[in-house]
Amino acid sequence: MTTTYVNWGEAKVKLTWKPNDEYPQQNLITSVHGICFYKNMLLLVNLNHRGWDFPGGHIETNETPVECFKREVMEEGYVEGECLFLGYIVVDHNENPNWNEDSPYPKVGYQLFYRMDVEKVHSFVGEFEASERLFIDPIEICDYYHDWHELYQEILDYASTIE
Repeated sequence: MTTTYVNWGEAKVKLTWKPNDEYPQQNLITSVHGICFYKNMLLLVNLNHRGWDFPGGHIETNETPVECFKREVMEEGYVEGECLFLGYIVVDHNENPNWNEDSPYPKVGYQLFYRMDVEKVHSFVGEFEASERLFIDPIEICDYYHDWHELYQEILDYASTIE
């Protein structure tokens, strides 16, 4: 378990990685993301206005977290595969003086993470929020991901050891 602080806009947010085999409370899940491997290469998507990142996004009405992840991976990376739940990041705004009851996110929420072993790679079309995709050697991640930190490294390391 790793804890770090990040600045999201003007907000200081505490993030804690918790590898786990249980989902947190459904209504507090703010997003779903994943580490996708294809032939030992890591999938990154170039998200409009954010840069290179893991695929992921927000759960839609009547969608399970794993359905959300599979949809987001298809929309952003145009790949399909088998998924395994890895754990979650606790997103804690308790020390964020900018957080208030009108925030779109809970004071303490969760970002779920999955591992996908890519089985099918479709032609990249770029119809949604990603302008391109790329498969890289995981050791090159810092060359692409602009806000890479030890929490994400722990998730990547954990995902790399599980099959």
